[in-house]
Amino acid sequence: MTTTATALARERANQRNAVLAGFLGWTLDAFDFFILVMVLGSVAQDLHVSVPAMAFALTASLATRPLGAFIFGIISDRYGRRLPMVGVIIFYSVVEVASGLAPNYATFLALRFLFGIGMGGEWGVGASLVMETVPVKWRGVLSGLLQEGYALGYLLAAVAYFTVAPYYSWRVLFFIGGLPALLSLWVVFKVEEPEAWHEHKSGDWKTYGREIRKHWKLFLYLVALMAMMNMISHGTQDMYPTFLQQQRHFSKEATATITIISMVGAILGGLTFGLFSDRGGRRKAMVTAVIGAIVLAPLWVFAPSTPLIVVGAFLMQFMVQGAWGVIPAHINELSPGSLRGFFPGFAYQLGVLIASSITFIEAVLGQHLTYSVAMWMLATLVLVVGAFVIGFGPEARGVSFRKAQTH
Repeated sequence: MTTTATALARERANQRNAVLAGFLGWTLDAFDFFILVMVLGSVAQDLHVSVPAMAFALTASLATRPLGAFIFGIISDRYGRRLPMVGVIIFYSVVEVASGLAPNYATFLALRFLFGIGMGGEWGVGASLVMETVPVKWRGVLSGLLQEGYALGYLLAAVAYFTVAPYYSWRVLFFIGGLPALLSLWVVFKVEEPEAWHEHKSGDWKTYGREIRKHWKLFLYLVALMAMMNMISHGTQDMYPTFLQQQRHFSKEATATITIISMVGAILGGLTFGLFSDRGGRRKAMVTAVIGAIVLAPLWVFAPSTPLIVVGAFLMQFMVQGAWGVIPAHINELSPGSLRGFFPGFAYQLGVLIASSITFIEAVLGQHLTYSVAMWMLATLVLVVGAFVIGFGPEARGVSFRKAQTH
């Protein structure tokens, strides 16, 4: 009995450690990305380029994420989840610090291309590590927790912006972004490889390649799904601080405060709909959240007063990230066991690549129309299309990741 109790305690400790590692990895990755969102105008001014040109630096990071997912995903399927996760965290942290040292726009843009590689690699490895480790019955709600590390990263970026930007150069914020490298030590010493990975790892590259070709139709669906999901998230997040400052004329502090409140909504939405998906199904939860976002879109950008803007920002991200909170569980459940490091992560990041231009398009349209009109039009369009893509796709809620177990 003592041996059994000890083994159970060790298993639960490892589950907690894996969730914490995946959550913090994605949180700090998102923090590094959203620092640029918060200081977009300041960096553009300092490097003597336009806001659309600087928005293209965001697009650059999104566009190279598939490369990171491809490289680190294959490595994690072949050699385990832990060491690739350590490597990718160190990589994106170093690039973030280097971005703060960039002397000109060309150098800064090149570094953001490199940052995207690290950002793309982290999600797939971290998500597969967590989803393969946690109990099936908690997969949905922990999926919401994991994914909303992204929202917490945005929130922390807003907090850093609120506390640091009024007093120091934007470069200091990028230096703070180097701290995630310390997380790699936690992963090395506290997290074990999932048993599901040991069971499913391919014996050779030929077998691995055959598995990829066998599931190409499913892969294309996941790419389409993630393209719509990324259009939804980046279309409602990336230009929002710029909209608040340049069209609604909020101060840096007010912009940061509204962003923080919206990300609290995002975290609550991810947990709520993640839990709902465990009970009522993945697709039902996601479609419900997306329809809610469609209804709330006018309040989000056209609200006539500051209190209503705050309410709109909170509720919009509650719905958008509510749908996103289901994603780690949903696409890992749909992915073949031997490809779980590569398949969902690479599909996710190819979706990012397809969606990567939406921030730039919003910035350009915002200068010809208004930011509110441009963001509402594009957000409503992608939300409607996204609801259909989600609703008519497959689902595998509760599938076992272990060969020795059944559904």
